Amino acid sequence: MTGHRFRRAAGNLGFGLAVFALISPAILVFLWMLSLSLKNEVENMAYPPVFIPSPITFSNFIDVFRKNDFLTYGLNSVIVSFSATGIALLLGVPAGFGIAKSRATKAAALIMIARVTPGLSYLIPLFLIFQWLELTGTLTPLVITHVVITLPIVVWVMIGFFEGLPAELEEAALVDGATIWQAFRHVALPLARPGITVATILAFIFSWNNFIFGVVLAGRTTRTLPVAVYNVLTFEQVSWGPLAAAALLVTAPVLLLTLLMQKEIVAGLTAGGVKGG
Repeated sequence: MTGHRFRRAAGNLGFGLAVFALISPAILVFLWMLSLSLKNEVENMAYPPVFIPSPITFSNFIDVFRKNDFLTYGLNSVIVSFSATGIALLLGVPAGFGIAKSRATKAAALIMIARVTPGLSYLIPLFLIFQWLELTGTLTPLVITHVVITLPIVVWVMIGFFEGLPAELEEAALVDGATIWQAFRHVALPLARPGITVATILAFIFSWNNFIFGVVLAGRTTRTLPVAVYNVLTFEQVSWGPLAAAALLVTAPVLLLTLLMQKEIVAGLTAGGVKGG
C-alpha cells in the first residue's frame, strides 16, 4: 500500500511539473507584459531590467485611450466578433448535424482543409472582390472574412458532438412522425448544447484575435482592437509601456471569457469525446 501511494504521489508530482513547464512561458510573458504596462519608460528601458514597478503608474493605459480611439475599436471588435460568431453558429450547427448523420467524411475533410489553410491564401482574392464591391473600409468585409475563419471551427466541433449522440433518439422521433428538421431541432439540438458552447467560445476567440484581415480590409474608423495595438507602434521608437497596456486590454476579454467558461469548455470537450452507444 505504501509503494502504491508513493507511485501515485510521484505520478501526481510529475504531472504537476509537466503542466507547470508547459504553462510557465505563457505566465511569464503575461506577467512581463503586466510589469511593462505599470512602469514608466525610464524603468522599461533600464538595464538590468526592472521587473517590479516602483512606483506603479497607470499612465500607459491612460495614453492608450487618450492617443488612440480604443473605445471605437473595441466596439468594432464586439460588432465583428459577435456577428461572425452568430452567423457561423447559424450555418455551422445544422451543417455539422447534416455531415455527421450522412457520414460525409469527404465534406468533413474539406472543412478541415479550409480551417488549416492560412488566411493569406485567400486574402488577396477577397480584397479584390470587396474593393470591386466598394466595401473596403467598412465592417461588412470584416464580418464576412471572420465568418470564413469561424465557420469551419463550428462545423468541425459540431460534427464530433452530433456523431457522439445516440442515433436511437433521432430514429425514435422519426418513427413518431417527426421530420428530420424537427428531430434536429427538438432532439439533437438540446443535447448538443455543450458542443455549441465550446464552438461559440472557440469561434469568438479566433474572431476576436484575428489581425491580418483587419489590417488590410478595415478603414481608419473600422479597425478592430488587434489592429489598434499595431497602431501603438511608431517609426521613431517602440514605447513598451503603451504597447504592453494595449496588448493587455485586447487580451483581457478573451482571458476573462476563458476563465469564466472553463468548466463549460471542459464539460463540452469531455462530452464530445464520449460516443453514444
